[in-house]
Amino acid sequence: MFTSNRASGFGRTAVGVVALACAACASDASRVPLQRAAGTVPTTVATVPPTTVPPTTAVPLPPAQAVVSPKGFALPVEGSDPAGYVVQTPCGNRAVLPSGTPLSGATVVLDPGHGGGETGAIGPNGLGEAVVNLAVAQQARATLAAAGVNVVMTRSTDVRVVLATRSQLVDKLHPQAFVSIHHNSTPDGSHAGPGTETFYQVRSTASKRLAGLVYEEAVRALSTYQVDWVGNVDAGAKYRVNDRGGDYYHMLRETAGVPSALAELAFISDPPEAALLARPDVQDVEGQAVARGILRFLRTRDAGSGYVNPVPRNTPATGGGAEGCVDPPL
Repeated sequence: MFTSNRASGFGRTAVGVVALACAACASDASRVPLQRAAGTVPTTVATVPPTTVPPTTAVPLPPAQAVVSPKGFALPVEGSDPAGYVVQTPCGNRAVLPSGTPLSGATVVLDPGHGGGETGAIGPNGLGEAVVNLAVAQQARATLAAAGVNVVMTRSTDVRVVLATRSQLVDKLHPQAFVSIHHNSTPDGSHAGPGTETFYQVRSTASKRLAGLVYEEAVRALSTYQVDWVGNVDAGAKYRVNDRGGDYYHMLRETAGVPSALAELAFISDPPEAALLARPDVQDVEGQAVARGILRFLRTRDAGSGYVNPVPRNTPATGGGAEGCVDPPL
């Protein structure tokens, strides 16, 4: 707007007027920043507003009662954290899992007993119970899945998982049926047929029916093999109570509200039976039998069989705790 005296041709008076006007303008620096050097044209400097970067918002994880970790562990969810799911680890500790595949529920939960450093009973041929339990459970899962049943396993590899984490997973998923798979040791003596035992929750009629159906199918399947069987005098489908009148086994006591059974399918401590159990085909036969018992529980009104009155026993329960347990990478 303002030019030099020489360029405009104005006289001294006009220059004075302009100078007064400029003096007034100079007080408003926001409108007219003046250039003091003679012979130059003043310019206006634009003010650039600061750039605002919106804060990063974490994407909330989907709600879940349980999740499968990136390493394949099914873990109960105890809560949420900005960093991920708060889960119960295989050793019963708490950990924050940044990601996982949510498990909203399950029709059946299978529990291969023992695992990892907790081998369970060892057969005379060196066969570990934990290994056989897992193989049988995997076959049972495959058979159930082929029948359209949604199955979750408390462990799917040879890893140690404490009882508290297993039962919490069952509680979170609340399946229609839960079966814990084991193999027995220290029988009372010889037996006319397979010494299979299944245990049920003492106060649950549904649990009793589940145990009776699994017993019926397991005995029928194993009876096709001609070996010198062993067993307890009260072999069959039964309950076992603790000194307070509740269920003796943790996996039955702590899964109350879910029809649950614990199966001791055969005696791994018996040499002829241990030899059978080392065979993959026999492991498959046992797994299919467990699955058939579960399917009959879900889809029929069959009552099951093999129910007996148990002989009182005071053998202390061992294993399943967290002592010495080391969590694997999740």
